[in-house]
Formats: sequence, C-alpha cells, structure tokens
Amino acid sequence: MLAVLAVKKGSMKTLFVLRHAKSNWDNPDLSDFERPLNSRGLDAARFIGGLIYERKLQPQIIISSPAKRAKQTAVLVKELAEISKPIKYDERIYEASPLSLFNLIREFDKKHESVLIIGHNPGFENLVRMLTGENILMPTAALAKINLDIENWDDLDSVSNELEFLILPKIEMKNSTTN
Repeated sequence: MLAVLAVKKGSMKTLFVLRHAKSNWDNPDLSDFERPLNSRGLDAARFIGGLIYERKLQPQIIISSPAKRAKQTAVLVKELAEISKPIKYDERIYEASPLSLFNLIREFDKKHESVLIIGHNPGFENLVRMLTGENILMPTAALAKINLDIENWDDLDSVSNELEFLILPKIEMKNSTTN
C-alpha cells in the first residue's frame, strides 16, 4: 500500500491557465469572437511569454480558444516562450463553463505532463476556483499554475490540486520597470 502511495505522490501533472490578453473594443461591427488584442494586450501577451521562458515553465503543449484575441495571445506566448510544439485550437474553450473546461482537461493526452490552456472568463476564473478552492481574480493575461496530484488527466478531481502561483502581468510589468 505504501509503495502505491509513493508512486502516486511522485506522479504530477501541471496545468497552466492563461486568460487571453486585453482585447480591443474599438470596432463595434466585430463580433465578440473576432475582437483582436489592443496594444496593451499585445504587450502583456509578449511579457507573459517572456516570463514563461525566463522562469523555464515550458508547457509541453498549448491548447487555446480559437477566438481571435486568444489566438493572438497564444501565438505571442509561444513565440516569446520559445515553445516548439504547435498550438492546438479547441472551440469548446470559447465561452466554456468551468465544468466544460474540467471535462475538456480530463481528455488531455496522458503523454503531456504540462499543458497551457488559453481562454476566457468567467470560465477560467471559476475553473481555478473549482480545482484549487482558491477564490482568485484573473484579469486579462493572468497566468495560474496548478499542480495536480494525478497520473493521468482523466484522473482529474477537484480535491487534490494546488495553486502554486498566480501572475498578474499589470503588477509584474510595473515591478520589472522599477527594478
């Protein structure tokens, strides 16, 4: 029995949850799905990508909402973090409930030890709450790292998970300019 527990404790998956960066509301003719990032959003997406690279977070795969602002965020993060794997787009992330996101995560390929998902609120904020019990706010471009005490993604539950950190780019960007 102890050997089984030791094996389980050693197996861990990492989920990075990234809300898309700030979008542009200037064109009222665009649908919500087609809204691009604004200049602040472009800067924040680049910044988060740089932080992922700098802190050696390196998810094995990126799975993003196909909405334009999420796609742009994913592309910039991939480029700045120097992640070699292609981005996968999943339309189920757009406007997803936390339960839908939870079920989507349970479908992730077990070969991936760490996954970065990019999408939207309120689903992402509530997903982090569901997985960790932490009542956090996820403004645009916020990045959460959740440690999951599971061997396979389909073992995901809402009990044995830990929010390791939450990066708020607005604060981090201010701190990096004052140092």
